[in-house]
Amino acid sequence: LRGADVVFNLAGEPAADGRWTAEKKRRIRDSRVVGTRHLVEGLAALDVRPRVLVSASAVGYYGDRGDELLDERSSPGQGFLAEVCIDWEREAMAAERLGIRVVCVRIGLVMSTAGGVLAKMLPPFRLGAGGRLGTGRQWMPWIHIDDLVGILVHASRSDALRGPINGVAPAPVTNAAFTLALARAVHRPAVLPMPAFALNVAFGEMGGMLMASQRAMPALAQRTGYAFSHPDLDGALASLLRPEARRVAA
Repeated sequence: LRGADVVFNLAGEPAADGRWTAEKKRRIRDSRVVGTRHLVEGLAALDVRPRVLVSASAVGYYGDRGDELLDERSSPGQGFLAEVCIDWEREAMAAERLGIRVVCVRIGLVMSTAGGVLAKMLPPFRLGAGGRLGTGRQWMPWIHIDDLVGILVHASRSDALRGPINGVAPAPVTNAAFTLALARAVHRPAVLPMPAFALNVAFGEMGGMLMASQRAMPALAQRTGYAFSHPDLDGALASLLRPEARRVAA
């Protein structure tokens, strides 16, 4: 890291891969919390330190909040992921004591055909086997991969930003609305909902994460001048699923 002006810390065990066994939860936490602690210790040892640390966090910070509008001033929630995010951000913010400006990007559900939630959902939806999760009333704070990268870069360049910033699109949708939008985008029906009890059987404790509702808004990103390239879900899906976008992803 010698000579680096900005450090982006995005490391973390994937939370949505596999059941949450005790070992899996340890890896989720340690890869974020302990990993960030070690990074900050490494920065402290440098003779010349970076100007900015942009560190990942997640909308899981807010827990399951129903229809409540959430911005960066909202209180943390409860549960495993919320506790991980609280500790994760605390370790990153420790770099402020080194004279480094720190921004923690609370990342939503990233829309990309190369990985993440969309890549997992596309195969069943293309087969016409997609559907809402549970009641479908839970809010999904999504973001296009291009805008996530844009917010990360914006955070590194905007001296007005310190502390948390929501990395989400300005138009969150319910799971039911997301399901219909994705079905439209792949020209298939979406008629096979998965009940909440089936999610719990299939995924265990992780099923609660899939049912959590976070109506998070990018208040700080918009207030500090970030212009979204893909502010609405239909347009974001169209940009990702057009043939030339798929070729680039491949």
